[in-house]
Amino acid sequence: MTQKEAAAIGLIGMIAAMGAAMIVCSLIWYVLQVIARWKIFTKAGEKGWKAIIPVYNEFVMYKISWKTMFFWIMLALVVAGSLVSSLAGTGQNANGFLLFLAFVLLIAACVIGIIQLHNLSKAFGHGAGFTVGLVLLNPIFMLILAFGSSEYKGIQD
Repeated sequence: MTQKEAAAIGLIGMIAAMGAAMIVCSLIWYVLQVIARWKIFTKAGEKGWKAIIPVYNEFVMYKISWKTMFFWIMLALVVAGSLVSSLAGTGQNANGFLLFLAFVLLIAACVIGIIQLHNLSKAFGHGAGFTVGLVLLNPIFMLILAFGSSEYKGIQD
């Protein structure tokens, strides 16, 4: 085996090890987030297993912090924005109006998501500062919400 072949094999091995480490770290992080949601759900009187099911766990988050109607609106905005974006095309042939419409739909979905996080913050007795934390450092603040001294106070108007 030549020196170049050995170097190439070493590089491939290093890349594979880094990829495996990233996958393991991602899985650990995902499990921590499921545990955090499980704890948040139980604090709010919901069954913890609901945290495991994707999309349904978001529905439950809306249920404990706001109205589920807004979950469906947000979901419709995301789906519509994605569809319009894919219809707009790419490159020189992209339809500018459709791209703008997709952008507006997705921004509206983001605004609803931020309002939901603020309502979640209020439902556990926190204010705007905690909402900023939920928006910018969501995984960390979800863990704080789950394992901190926060108590569920119900949906706040």
